[in-house]
Amino acid sequence: MTPQPTTPGDPAGVLVVGAGPTGLTLAIDLAQRGVPCHVVEATEERGANPRCNTTSARSMEIFRRLGLAGDIRRAGLPEDYPTSIQYRTSLRGEPIFRIDLPSAGDVLAGAGRDGWPTPEPQHRVSQLFLEPILERHASRHPLITLDRGTRLVGLRQDDEHVEAVVESGGARRTLRCAYVVGCDGAHSAVRRALDIRYEGIDAIQRFVSTFVRSPELGRLAAEDRAWTYWTYGRRPAALIAIDGGELWLNHAAFPPDHDTEAEDPLRLLEEAVGGPVEHEVLGVVRWTGRRLVAQRYQDGRVFLAGDAAHIWIPVGGFGMNAGIQDAATLGWMLAAVHHGWAPPGLLTVYEKERKPVGEQFAGAVGAAARKSFADVSPDIHLPGPEGERARAELAERLAITEPHRYSPDGFSFGYHYAGSPLVVGGAEQAAITMGDYQERARPGFRLPHVWLADGRSALDALGPGFTLLRTDPALDVTLWTEAAHDLKMPFTVADLPGDHPERYPTALLLVRPDQHVAWMGGADARPRELLRTVTGRVMAHQR
Repeated sequence: MTPQPTTPGDPAGVLVVGAGPTGLTLAIDLAQRGVPCHVVEATEERGANPRCNTTSARSMEIFRRLGLAGDIRRAGLPEDYPTSIQYRTSLRGEPIFRIDLPSAGDVLAGAGRDGWPTPEPQHRVSQLFLEPILERHASRHPLITLDRGTRLVGLRQDDEHVEAVVESGGARRTLRCAYVVGCDGAHSAVRRALDIRYEGIDAIQRFVSTFVRSPELGRLAAEDRAWTYWTYGRRPAALIAIDGGELWLNHAAFPPDHDTEAEDPLRLLEEAVGGPVEHEVLGVVRWTGRRLVAQRYQDGRVFLAGDAAHIWIPVGGFGMNAGIQDAATLGWMLAAVHHGWAPPGLLTVYEKERKPVGEQFAGAVGAAARKSFADVSPDIHLPGPEGERARAELAERLAITEPHRYSPDGFSFGYHYAGSPLVVGGAEQAAITMGDYQERARPGFRLPHVWLADGRSALDALGPGFTLLRTDPALDVTLWTEAAHDLKMPFTVADLPGDHPERYPTALLLVRPDQHVAWMGGADARPRELLRTVTGRVMAHQR
């Protein structure tokens, strides 16, 4: 089924199912593009347990575009709290290895900014603090309606619209909308309504996650502060600082066939700390790390994003962050069709672009998890030379496996849509990895960042629609602006002052609304043909 364009007489806007980070980011993005959104969320209140605790650099760039980055940067850990990673036999035990990383205050002060590949480095902030910020901004926007305690119970669609049956307070009603996006997590009601299954590995690791309040843990950590302390009791565990004081999360990892119901959270916490510690348990979750991707991301006028489309073991927080990327891609496409400057067929490209990324992320995350959770010799706990030797051997291994896990720039800046029918000149690429990326513009990739002379990032120079960047201001772009005007598409021309051929090797770069490069070239371009292609008027098989 091919969706039809939205016209003034058609159902208004988009129904977003799920008010987590993916759904709220999508709603805010759409609303800022002038698309009315209705968000429904089954739960009355946000979850009380921490989940994702890292917002990636790419997500922070997306939030920068939406005007949210400052609020998010100031949430979570105190501004002076380091985001370093320590590896120890236990919190009270012997140090093994460490990765020193800056605090939010260091980032806000611009320390090291000239060497950053981004204007917005990653930020350690628990979903406990991130979601309220997103919800507050969404609730304030006049084009967004947010209904909590409202669950989806049925979907019907045809070529013209979608009817979503929702229930709240025991009463059912039907919402008529142009499109529906399921951002409702691993147990997605939208995915079930579409009869779309996950494919992949159903269990990679099992976890017991214990959320506690413990001022004593805060005092112990204050001796050498870190965001995460990896410890090695019977099993590896990650002890994560949630607020930089008394709130802590202990993730203990087990093999996929292990019965975690028999595991005592108190014992697991004491093994991580290296002895008893005063604490109050705020929540215990026993869960399974998986590697699953939905068979399809679209069915007619209904789409899947975030955990509804893909779930995997939470290495680097890239479940939530991939969902935010989904939202950034789908948001501009839905807005383009809603406003009539792109055909409905454009929306079929969402799956073509995002599903390969989800599959490659799933594979890379699974490989990283296997390395990180590999067996550790119990000799690291021995006293004397034997223990020192075992800890030194583990440190050598960690120096290879861990740095990219905590600065996964390949995931932030190396994912791409080079094979998309909306990208011209994209070449075949190697598989995405956590660490590999190039700070050089390429078709399909996110536009590389560079600081401009006026203090802005090159990303800040982009308009809300398509942007034609000129590295040669003398180049006449009249044919471009005329073609964009005729096609009624939002179009900005921006000059890149300064000489940056290592980043931007061509005279012209056409950048999409999601900050990915759609085409690169020079004065011999055919603007009308290119703009018809990158907006989906001419698909790959028609070129």
